[in-house]
Amino acid sequence: MLFLWLKAFHIIAMVAWFAGLFYLPRLFIYHNEARDKVSIERFKVMEYRLFYAITYPAAIVTTILGIGLISMNWHYYSNAVWMWLKLFLVLLLWGYHIHCGIYLKRFRDDNNKLSTRFFRIFNEIPTLFLILIVILVVTRPF
Repeated sequence: MLFLWLKAFHIIAMVAWFAGLFYLPRLFIYHNEARDKVSIERFKVMEYRLFYAITYPAAIVTTILGIGLISMNWHYYSNAVWMWLKLFLVLLLWGYHIHCGIYLKRFRDDNNKLSTRFFRIFNEIPTLFLILIVILVVTRPF
């Protein structure tokens, strides 16, 4: 029963993490297009709150619960190729998350040099991660 509770909270935290990763780059797009000081400062506050109050805590909880779930059934998961692929994707997702933090700091310091087009493309990356991770977890192809 504990396993199922951990799994439920893992999924809830994962949804919150992805929500942040979907919305933060969208805020970067709006921030990049903003021209007045009031809007720019508002986006800085929104980005900071989203990243540090929702996205980062959700990422940490997702990771901790994921480690807990794997440790509860290590023998199975350690031999499942799909799980190793999922973990690799989660590691890459953490890299994406960290890049979001880097871009957040650049915007905060009024030092962003990247285009709106870049952030429109960057915004699509977590969708690819979500699709691949869900397919691996649901189908367990390997």
